[in-house]
Amino acid sequence: MDRLKILVVDDEARMRKLVKDFLTRENYEVLEAEDGEKAVDLFFSNKDIALILLDVMMPKMDGWQVTREIRQFSKVPIIMLTARGDERDELLGFNLGVDEYISKPFSPKILVARVNAVLRRSGKTESEDVLEIAGIRIDKAAHQVTVDGSPIELSFKEFELLQYFVENQGIALSREKILNAVWNYDYYGDARTIDTHVKKLRSKMGDKGELIRTIWGMGYKFDPNPPQKG
Repeated sequence: MDRLKILVVDDEARMRKLVKDFLTRENYEVLEAEDGEKAVDLFFSNKDIALILLDVMMPKMDGWQVTREIRQFSKVPIIMLTARGDERDELLGFNLGVDEYISKPFSPKILVARVNAVLRRSGKTESEDVLEIAGIRIDKAAHQVTVDGSPIELSFKEFELLQYFVENQGIALSREKILNAVWNYDYYGDARTIDTHVKKLRSKMGDKGELIRTIWGMGYKFDPNPPQKG
């Protein structure tokens, strides 16, 4: 399979190199642009770009304008990188069609995990019908889960929730992000719905339920390698 092409757009050469090094290790091909105008030119001259990592504040054309230009013609996944932490900026990004929003400074490993997750959701990577990790086996086609070889009965939403956790392992997921992904953007219910489902899911998973860690004040993280209790 050909390497997927990712366009990294940032006016800081050091930042581009850092991101490129980590993505190259994951076998992605990386194109670079130091400003918004070059980013647009590169995108339209390379029709097979699978994802764009896009900084907001740039010379010539900022990230918002780049997104507007590209969204007129393409639904390519876009992850916005920004030093800002303003909720209004985040909402503007999502309204323009941004898929993910990551604030600087960030962990390069977490960035790569987000890239992998967005590409899986967009169907750019080959989707595996079976996920296996830490003794947990998820058969997507059959909608079945086994833990250490024993089948467990999950509701539809519990199954989707576990699948989402496993596919985004190691990433701290806010309740809002989980609601948007598992219950969809048109769900206006209480975020406590997630807590209820997670409690039931943990119970059904037995000891493996401890792999779904609570991130206090935020949400949850699936950690297949939790710290050992001393």
